[in-house]
Amino acid sequence: MLLNRILNNTDQKWRPIVKALEAAIGKDWVIRRKEELLTYECDGLTAYRQSPAVVVLPRTTEEVAAAVKICHDHQIPWVARGAGTGLSGGALPVEDCVLIVTARMKQILDIDLENQRVTVQPGVINNWVTQAVSGAGFYYAPDPSSQIICSIGGNVAENSGGVHCLKYGVTTNHVLGLKLVIPDGSIIEVGGSIPEMPGYDLTGLFVGSEGTLGIATEVTLKILKTPETISVVLADFTTVESAGQAVADIISSGVIPAGMEIMDNFSINAVEDTVKTNCYPRDAAAILLVELDGLSVEVEAYNKKVADICRQHGSREITTANDPETRLKLWKGRKAAFAAAGNISPDYFVQDGVVPRTQLATALDKIDKLGEEYGYRIANVFHAGDGNLHPLILYDNSVPGQWEEVEELGGEILKLCVELGGSLSGEHGIGADKNEYMSCMFNEIDLETMQWVRKVFNPDNLANPGKLFPTPRTCGEAANAKKYT
Repeated sequence: MLLNRILNNTDQKWRPIVKALEAAIGKDWVIRRKEELLTYECDGLTAYRQSPAVVVLPRTTEEVAAAVKICHDHQIPWVARGAGTGLSGGALPVEDCVLIVTARMKQILDIDLENQRVTVQPGVINNWVTQAVSGAGFYYAPDPSSQIICSIGGNVAENSGGVHCLKYGVTTNHVLGLKLVIPDGSIIEVGGSIPEMPGYDLTGLFVGSEGTLGIATEVTLKILKTPETISVVLADFTTVESAGQAVADIISSGVIPAGMEIMDNFSINAVEDTVKTNCYPRDAAAILLVELDGLSVEVEAYNKKVADICRQHGSREITTANDPETRLKLWKGRKAAFAAAGNISPDYFVQDGVVPRTQLATALDKIDKLGEEYGYRIANVFHAGDGNLHPLILYDNSVPGQWEEVEELGGEILKLCVELGGSLSGEHGIGADKNEYMSCMFNEIDLETMQWVRKVFNPDNLANPGKLFPTPRTCGEAANAKKYT
């Protein structure tokens, strides 16, 4: 009887809210059935789960604003979600929240080739931008491994990077302006259609704010002219350390590749077992992929310099690909590395930390030792040029206690990155996964200053509460998000 009264009271609370959301967005786009809500209980970090109370799927800025205003008026927390590919629990619902999903907002609103810019809704898939402009000789540079399924809105929230962020920068370097719905339901525009605007850089503030300041409903992106020549160099090494040193020497030589990626032996064999590219030597301790682009004469000279440096560090074999088909084949395995890990282990936990390039060898050695200490295999795939590590910890979630150990191991890796002069995240964001480690990187004054900014836009802490900022474990995981294994 008591349970029935509680459930009835809950339904009574939500009934007017749901009716208001249905009036604003349409009955077909408000999801309340429990079995349907399960679809949205986690993002790519599947170890953390919490069903929302309601899911809404707006299609316009005005519909997003209406949903946010309803939440504001009723003091209900809300969380924004794009394609759900995030790996830090950034789109994890909190208890009794409204989940605002932008998946239906998938229009490319404007293409301005003369001024090299494109305006899109947040649900547009990353790779669609390049597809829309490639015929005219342009492309969009940020390219996360999930670019065929991740959305621009999620990329903006997490400040995503990808292979080409070494030379061209992460998402924030390619966003010119944003139309935003802030937590009181107001619609504002920040930035503009040109790279530099007077006043505070509010665009830069919102990119990477992980949904704690508002929702982007239109994004104006910078596109680039396709380079005259693109070449990919594949070099294999007998030790991971020699591959890492080759990376440092390539950069110090004055060559800035479009991208540089390292995969260790474990990752190489996982990829070859899954994708079967027959490109990666299975006995190599590590492979280095280097993409060079620019004028033909420049790329030719850089190809030779990169090959010479790799040979100096013991590379056994060097393959160079200039045609699109072979280049794609060389990159195919790297792009499939996370999926390959899923094929060799029931579960895996991918971390995302950054170390200075000069500390790569030290970091990898210590990560191996941590894996041995905790008893888990770790595959290493990373953006070598900017020291962005993606260690994949393999485990079996059906074995009691393994997730807790793996979560602790992931935390030790993050702390190691900070100790070596690096960062808690390169591109996946902080979310619900890493927020407790923010105090390892920032002091109390730093964190308090960030909270001042959050409170200006989100004073009631309704927008994505419990994310980004630390909440002590002793507070009973009081981030308003429940973690289940």
